[in-house]
Amino acid sequence: MIQLIATDIDGTLLDDQRYISANTARIFKELNLPKILISARMPQAMYYLQEALEILDAPIICYNGALVLDQEEVLYSETIPYTAMLEIAEIGTQNGLHVSIYRNQEWFVEQMDEWTAREIHNTRTQPITQSLAKTLAYFESTKNEGGAHKIMFMGDCDKMNSAFAKAKQSLDAQVHLYRSKDTYTEISPKGISKKSALELLLEQRFADVPMSMVAAFGDNYNDTEMLAGVGHGVAVENAREEVKAAARYLAKHHKQDGVASWLQEQLLNKKSDS
Repeated sequence: MIQLIATDIDGTLLDDQRYISANTARIFKELNLPKILISARMPQAMYYLQEALEILDAPIICYNGALVLDQEEVLYSETIPYTAMLEIAEIGTQNGLHVSIYRNQEWFVEQMDEWTAREIHNTRTQPITQSLAKTLAYFESTKNEGGAHKIMFMGDCDKMNSAFAKAKQSLDAQVHLYRSKDTYTEISPKGISKKSALELLLEQRFADVPMSMVAAFGDNYNDTEMLAGVGHGVAVENAREEVKAAARYLAKHHKQDGVASWLQEQLLNKKSDS
């Protein structure tokens, strides 16, 4: 029995236009179950997708689990310490990489380069453009609000290899580094995960729903623990092999509405048959 749906966004839920297909919106609307979006994205990059799915009143899990929101209420927040932020920024700069810094509703970049433009296109959000020094000074002056929920490196693969290795060696005890693509490294606070955030959300908002009754969908390394930890872990066809190995079920490719198709087959069709 499935009592709640939790799904990753990029590479999992979205279609080939990086949006919610009409079919996915229809099936989500037909299912009278809580539906939770879980992503490495910032909140604004998730709200318009919630709107398309007609679930704006549902909680969301952002930044790979570093921020859990129930509309305006912060249920959980974990950030990268300021001292670690300084070192991360220096590593990114030394290796000639784009450095994006995120906290709550804010996204900071140094310039409107190709990487910034790509993220704007992919997530429909707008950054604050200013020098890295100014951004770090802002964080120092607002330490009471915490550090960054996420820092992202973007750039050349070889430069990324060098930066990743250096950051891993120097900061492994303080942050979690996740290579989402050859040209992307996402850096999160140590100890957070989509699984732990989902467990916290269930405890605080859906206490009658055990993890065994959750259907979770994903495609990338940061989804592995979540898929293994729920009763119905589903990897889409385009998922990495490690993710497929952790899942109990396999769905169609995300460009073929894999999440919606699996839900229709497992929930709607079986319901009509009975």
